[in-house]
Amino acid sequence: MLSNHFENGMDMARLAWSRLPHSEDGELDGVGLLSTSSNRNGVESLDYEVIENYAYREEQAQRGKFFVGYNVAVKWFFALLIGIGTGLAAVFINISVENFAGWKFALTFNIIQKSYLAGFLMYILINLALVFSSVYIITHFAPAAAGSGIPEIKGYLNGIDIPGILLFRTLIGKIFGSIGSVGGGLALGKEGPLVHTGACIASLLGQGGSTKYHLSSRWLQGFKSDRDRRDLVTCGCAAGVAAAFRAPVGGVLFALEEVTSWWRSQLMWRVFFTSAVVAVVVRVAMGWCKSGNCGHFGAGGFIIWDISDGQEDYSFEELLPMAVIGIIGGLLGALFNQLTIYVTRWRRNYLHKKGNRVKIYEACLISVLTSVISFGLPLLRNCSPCPDSDPGSEIECPRAPGADGNYVNFYCGKDKEYNDLATIFFNTQDDAIRNLFSAKTIHEFSAKSLLTFLVMFYTLAVVTFGTAVPAGQFVPGIMIGSTYGRLVGIFTVNHYKKLNIDEGTYALLGAASFLGGSMRMTVSLCVIMVEITNNLKLLPLIMLVLLISKAVGDVFNEGLYDEQARLRGIPLLESRPNYVMRKMTAREACGNQKVLSLPRVVKVADAVSILRSNKHNGFPVVDHTRDGEPLVIGLMLRSHLLVLLQSKIDFQHSPLPSHSRSGSGAIRHNFSEFAKPVSSKGISIDDIYLSSEDLEMYIDLAPFLNPSPYVVPEDMSLTKVYNLFRQLGLRHIFVVPRASRVIGVITRKDLLIEEESEDSATMELQSTSVRDQRHKTRLLEENGADAERPLLNGLLVQNQRYLKGSFVIVFRDNGRNYS
Repeated sequence: MLSNHFENGMDMARLAWSRLPHSEDGELDGVGLLSTSSNRNGVESLDYEVIENYAYREEQAQRGKFFVGYNVAVKWFFALLIGIGTGLAAVFINISVENFAGWKFALTFNIIQKSYLAGFLMYILINLALVFSSVYIITHFAPAAAGSGIPEIKGYLNGIDIPGILLFRTLIGKIFGSIGSVGGGLALGKEGPLVHTGACIASLLGQGGSTKYHLSSRWLQGFKSDRDRRDLVTCGCAAGVAAAFRAPVGGVLFALEEVTSWWRSQLMWRVFFTSAVVAVVVRVAMGWCKSGNCGHFGAGGFIIWDISDGQEDYSFEELLPMAVIGIIGGLLGALFNQLTIYVTRWRRNYLHKKGNRVKIYEACLISVLTSVISFGLPLLRNCSPCPDSDPGSEIECPRAPGADGNYVNFYCGKDKEYNDLATIFFNTQDDAIRNLFSAKTIHEFSAKSLLTFLVMFYTLAVVTFGTAVPAGQFVPGIMIGSTYGRLVGIFTVNHYKKLNIDEGTYALLGAASFLGGSMRMTVSLCVIMVEITNNLKLLPLIMLVLLISKAVGDVFNEGLYDEQARLRGIPLLESRPNYVMRKMTAREACGNQKVLSLPRVVKVADAVSILRSNKHNGFPVVDHTRDGEPLVIGLMLRSHLLVLLQSKIDFQHSPLPSHSRSGSGAIRHNFSEFAKPVSSKGISIDDIYLSSEDLEMYIDLAPFLNPSPYVVPEDMSLTKVYNLFRQLGLRHIFVVPRASRVIGVITRKDLLIEEESEDSATMELQSTSVRDQRHKTRLLEENGADAERPLLNGLLVQNQRYLKGSFVIVFRDNGRNYS
């Protein structure tokens, strides 16, 4: 009977999950690796560039100043919603984890008063049930929710379209999967998944709701472009870090330093506002929980380890052991990155190929192993007598069974004894870190216990990383680093014989050094460590160990997220191009590839044939001058052409242009119709039905193409092309022959626009190259060139500020292109 009820419940759960929005083919598998059908060659880019076709220009012309203000207000309102949503999600996750952990330890402590064996079995079963719920959710319903999600979000903000990472079911799987995996005691954290959670919330808001559940709103449809979603997801990433660590400034810097590839001052304000909202929401929730409304969620939960009462000063002699901590952090961090690469690669090639059932067995086996180690090792450790209590100290020794704090009485023969290994092993990770960071607890932990914990937890963290559960590496990294940091602190105290040296301070520096050696972050990590410890006096020391650990780690490999992104097949464009690119030109990078182009007026049958024969996402559009010379007039995106084929309203019988080159003629499309939905790959050519009559029709592409794509000369160095491509978030760049003539030179003063008078709507550019524009336009028209659709972006006029150029040459050639 019980088994029947269980099977019915599982069937109902499958039915409920099956109704959630799902991704298309190529979604990430259970460990966050791109499936074989979606390898690096099949990964698509996002369209961050604004396509300034006539549909876009008409839409912009119809929008007045009121719409501009409304647009800005809605963006700020979205930032508010992202902050509130991410803050509430973090509160829910933390309350759930703390309560599950609190019930688990309270029940276990009550049982071990009678039988340690019964308590041991109960402890294993509770952890196993929580981990099983997490891995089952990931493997069966939300495979893209596995791992931390930070490499995938970093790839998205780098311009890579990774299917499935921002879906509604991924958000649900991330939240409930994190509760199960962290509450189940695995050697991982919930902070990385919170970054992914914030990004999912931001993306769902950017969609304007869910069309599947008929919850979309028309007033949100103006924010469906990849460019707008990028800004929202950036706000979500910062909100996730701010919620995870209660570090709003650290969240802003994390988004700026680690995940984004493109930044601007307007976005900085909104990201900062979002993080501030998160801080307020978390603060309100903490105040509400202090009155006992959140069960076991008391002083723990949200990560903040106040060590403001710790070591107040340090001597010059202590800089040497602190530098040693930085070196150890760089070595252990680089080793951690390398070991996780080997383990993850082995999982991908051998273990996870066998299906979801093996992934579940693996996670459950690691759960049992972790429970056995965390419960069994403290049993082998002799208890220590409680130190003399300080009248002004609030630390109780031993602590009450099941309560938070230091000095755990576990398998001790006397009442006034504690087990130092159980204090950090048989505890939640947040409380264990709080115990390691605690000030004025000299000699609480022995060197033998710390070394045992370091070896075992380091091994568990390596083995656990890559399992099919949501997993972050911030908290495990802090635990590993604080352990060897406290070890160095013990040796320093014994060597210098000074009473003002605090072991908790060295634990903090060790945590910072390991995170710096593994993740290779500096500024954001430094601010996060200061915010979560509430001790500004340690800022110079944190900076020192971070710089040393990052320098040491860089000798061996790259940061954890960069290595994992490469392992997942995410083709990130790093901030610096490869040195080999300095010796290559744009023409050499193109190779001997054949360029597929479209005529201005294309036959529907020809367009369908081209779309079926390749998977290119952009095509040059070629027209002819009056003299019959070919002229590249713009770039046509594959997604836009599919929209035209599906709607059929722009089909015409005549092979002649239906619109004049000045763009006259009614545009029967809204610009938002060309936006690709985030929850799928958009329209496919196989989804479009065209009759034989439709195939004989024609389409004039002029109103819908991008009339000013970015172009570079064929002999430009590949390094400059790389910087151009990455800094502007491009998807396509045309490579053209050397220009035959120069029509002007634009400098900084040409980009400073002044109004002639308050009542005049005309603008004047202060440049001699533009004053006689009418005369030059007349000359161009006489030569058959298109004055309204110029291909002028030889060196990117409108983005001179980002490229820091002193001048830009505007040229004209015959319109041929190589790629």
